[in-house]
Formats: sequence, C-alpha cells, structure tokens
Amino acid sequence: MTATRRCIVIPAIKKNAVIPDQLVKRLAGVTLIQRAIDTARSVAEAADIVVVTDSQEIALVCERNGVRHHYNASLRFTSLDIVRELRGVLEELAAAYPYLVIYRASCPLLTGHDIDDAFARFRNEGADVLVTVKSIRQRVWEKRDGSLDAILADEGPEDGQDDGQDDRSSGNREVYVESKALVMLRASALAPGATPRVMPYFLNDRAIEINSYQDWWLCEKLLERRHIVFVVAGYPAIGMGHVFRALMLAHEISDHKITFLCTRDSELAVKNIAARDYRTYIQQTDDLAAGLAPGLAQDVLRLAPDLVVNDILDTGADYMLRLKAAGVRTVNFEDEGPGAAHADLVVNALYEEKHDDPRLLYGHRYFCLRDEFIAGERNEFRPQPRRVLVTFGGTDHSDFTRRTLDVIEPLCRERGIAISIVAGPGYAHRKGMQAHVDKLAHMDKLTGPAAPHPPLIEFTHATNVMSRKMEGADIAICSAGRTVYELAHMRVPAIVMAHHEREARHTFARARNGFAYLGVMHPFREGALRRAFRRMLDTNFRRALHQRMQRLDFTRNKAGVVARIGALLAPAQGGAAPRRPSYIDELPFGPDFDLRSALIEQSAASEGTATAGSTAGGAPCAPSAPCTPDAPHGDSA
Repeated sequence: MTATRRCIVIPAIKKNAVIPDQLVKRLAGVTLIQRAIDTARSVAEAADIVVVTDSQEIALVCERNGVRHHYNASLRFTSLDIVRELRGVLEELAAAYPYLVIYRASCPLLTGHDIDDAFARFRNEGADVLVTVKSIRQRVWEKRDGSLDAILADEGPEDGQDDGQDDRSSGNREVYVESKALVMLRASALAPGATPRVMPYFLNDRAIEINSYQDWWLCEKLLERRHIVFVVAGYPAIGMGHVFRALMLAHEISDHKITFLCTRDSELAVKNIAARDYRTYIQQTDDLAAGLAPGLAQDVLRLAPDLVVNDILDTGADYMLRLKAAGVRTVNFEDEGPGAAHADLVVNALYEEKHDDPRLLYGHRYFCLRDEFIAGERNEFRPQPRRVLVTFGGTDHSDFTRRTLDVIEPLCRERGIAISIVAGPGYAHRKGMQAHVDKLAHMDKLTGPAAPHPPLIEFTHATNVMSRKMEGADIAICSAGRTVYELAHMRVPAIVMAHHEREARHTFARARNGFAYLGVMHPFREGALRRAFRRMLDTNFRRALHQRMQRLDFTRNKAGVVARIGALLAPAQGGAAPRRPSYIDELPFGPDFDLRSALIEQSAASEGTATAGSTAGGAPCAPSAPCTPDAPHGDSA
C-alpha cells in the first residue's frame, strides 16, 4: 500500500444500474460492490475508502467491511461527467487528501495492480487528472442532412498506398474512448477556474464496463478464467509426441489462459510451440541451485498456475509435492514415476494395464485423436497395395526411416508400389535422406519407362497434415508411439518397431488390433523387417488386419479426457473470487521480473526461445541437468 495520501471513492448508485440489483448481484460468486471494496482494500486502508451510494443495502455492506460511506437516498447521476456529479463529496475529501481516485464498481476486471500502476504513472507524469481510456482504430461518422460525414478523415496516401510514414505523419489520428473505470485527480484540480492537464491511462482488455447483460456474461467468463500451464518435454532422445499431444489439448481449451513451459533441453519443443503463438517459456532455474525444491517446480510456480498438465514422462515426488503444497491441481501424462501418486489425474493411454484407482486413466480408451483424423477419410481395403507409408515420429534419432527404406525399396520397385516417407520436425538426418531419395529417383528415371509416371518415393519433412499422408496408404511402417492409434483409426495395417523397452510396453500395437509387431529393433534386423513386409503384401493376411481395425473408435476419447481435466477446475468456478487474476497478463514473477526478456520473441534472433527464470536484467540462471530421466524414451508423433 502506498504511503502517499489518497482517497478511493467508489460511486455505487443503485438507480443508475442497467441491470436490476446490479451492484449487489453475484458476478462469478462475488457481488460487484464487494468485489470493488476488496480491490480497493488491496491498495488502501479501509479508512481511506469512501463509497457514495443511494442504497441502504450497500451502506450496510460498507459498514460490515469497515469502510466509510456517504449515503443519500435521492442521489442520481444524470451526466457522464463523474467529477461534476461527485463534486460536493470530492471537495470535502480534498481538504484531507492531496489525491482522489474515483473507481467504478461496474468495471469488475480492474485489479489493484491497475490502480497502483495508474497512480504511479499519474504522479510521475505530473498531470492534474488521469482518465482511463481504450484506443480504437475505427472511422467515426456524423450524420448531417441525411448523409454521413467522416469526423476523422484519413488524410494519408490515396488508394491504399504506403508512403513509408507512420500513422501520425500521414494524418491519421487515434480516438480514445473513456472506459469509466478510473479517474484520478489532484485536489488542486477542483479549485475554481482551474484548467487541469489530463493524461490517459490505457486499460484496453480490462476496460469492460457492465452496461448490458452481454457485458455481464463476458465479465463473468473472464473472471472464471483460470491459468493452465502445460509443462512439456520434446527433444531428439524422447521425440516430439508429448509436444503434439499438449498442443492438441491446448487447442481444445478456450475458456482458460494457456501457457507452455518447456524443460531445459526442449529447445525443439519451444520452436514448435511458439510457432503456434502460445505464450512459451523454457526452464532455466538450476535444480541444484534451488536446494531441496526442484528447479522445474520453482519455474512452474512462478507462472502462478491453477492447474498444471505435465507431459514430461516420469515425475519425481518432490516436484509434485511442491505443486500440491501450493494448491495447484495436476494432470500427468505417461507418468509412471513416484510423482504420479501425487497427481490429481494420470492419463497413460499408451499402457493397457488395468487399475481400480479412479485417478488413473489407462488404455486406448483415453487416446486423444486430433481433429484432422476425425475428419479424415478412412481407407477402404485394396487387394493390391499401391502405397506404403514410412514414419517414425518427430525425431527418429536412430534413423529407422533410412534403414526401412533400404529394405523395402527393392520390393516396392518390383511391384510398382509407391513409398511415402514422412519425417518429423526433429529429424536430424533430413539432408542425407533427401540426397538418398534424389539418388533413387535418378535411378528410377534411368531404368523406368519413357512415359512420364509418378515418382516411386516421396519424402516429406514436418507435415502439419499427417492424416492426409495416411489417406490412401495400404501399409505403414512405424514406431510404437501415438502414430499406431492414428493408423488404426485410418485403417492402415502396419508393421511396428519399438525404439526401446519403454515403447515395447505400448502393447496396443499387436495383431489383435491390426499390427505386425517386430519388438525392439536394436540392433536393427533387416531380415525380420523384410520377412514381415513380404507377409504384409499377402492379401488375406492384410485383409484380416484391416478388419480388426474396423472395430476401433477413438473419436469420442478426447472430449472425455478434456472434460476430466476441466472438472479439476470446476470446484473453483462459481465460488469465491479467483486466487489470482488469471484473466489478465500481469507480471507473473513479481515486481522485479522483466516480462519482456522472458516472453517468447518470435524472431530469427531469438529463434523462439524464452527463459522462465530470467532475472530483471534478463540474465539466464545457472544451467542444470535435464528434468527428465536419464534413460532414453523414444516416441512417435
């Protein structure tokens, strides 16, 4: 609370309400007048708050909150000039206070941070009056003699041409609209004959004033908004599947604020997430420097989340207990570590084990299918295969892609079967693969018929429409990650190879569901793959696998998982005011944190990287070891 003497005046005139009993009606669980008093109390002592009202009910609320009130049953405002309407009260208070702050209860999105920030700027500017405004970039018209005339005409270049000057030099003018949330004034500005200098303070997103039921509904939705932080890992050793799943789930959540925090080694994940315009940070706090509390937990809690979705494989108990102690709800994906016991919800769709604990959602019934697949055209069975799809997820650090191509290419060439290769964004062998494909294409031209024909091999890197690549595929060869569920939905019988033992536990990809499983392919066994591929070319065998896929349906799974996640936030909705103002983007790390240095800067210079642990000067914290287990865990997109 500031030491500078100021009085906060809250006009609460019931007769001027646009909704019946607006000021004493609950908005997101709290009445407008109570919310205004609470906000004022967060920046001022009760003795320095005065409510001006015509309502005995509101006067009673003031008494019970220990704040002063000025009651006059005949009060009614007849103009938009709030200073003129309150002049008598303001002049009385001006004798005791050098500064007066008029704060409207009908602007419920305003926060104590806004009041303090506006007041600090007001004093530093040396102005006499501050008015909260929002800027608009629209043409304003006036009706004259039955015709519309532009009040603010564009005096810039004609025909939409750009003369290289900014808006001010080209004649455009900005229009400021008063938001009515705050008016601040020096006591001297009330003196007779004073010509005060007025400064603007921009609220914009928080400048909503309740003037209709639509405004009420919008404010309530924003006040009930919570902050969900997705903590994700994505780098060559574990693949990009965690990133793709988190992005898919975030896409389904529109009622809450979404932030991503990537583990320290996940620069590949940062680039992919930031490219989709999500607010993104990367872990910087050193686990060891943080003492007993894990550095990752420290970075997460600095973002002030209401709910954390962990998609980083196994979590530690100390990390999860820190989140739990802070009152944060948690959802963990693919977590079989000691921290899973402390999560509110654990979703392990890739593991088919059965559990009685209602917190544990295991098995393919909880696999979340992306919308592009739900809208995709499922493949009908073709006795003669025409196209084979080869894809090994987002990274494929072992380069199964190249080894698979070398095995199946001669067999496909003999039969005229096209090969589609799809590599993920983290595929490190892209240049070598492209050169190899070009070489094979050149050989195809030398040995093939003279007539033009489609290329035998198509290589695609980092596609955003994987369902299109699966449409028309008769056979697929892939790893044992999430891709197998997408293939099952699209009805593409597949040969599946596990990168490591953890993938080998993904037992959905077995013959009962339409797959030929080869086990862990380290070392890579060309002979086993060749035999499996020849077997897959058999019409009856492939038809049997295709028929087994037809009974599978994942289309409703995602809605169910999202509903379970949303249910964790439901107890807070409709109750007390939010624990923190999640509906605005305030400084999440305290007054000394430089938000500009921590936010993602999507430019070539920064390559989409931000630091969650930056200091005020933007200096990174000490590096630390990866937060994920040492054992390599591959995954497919």
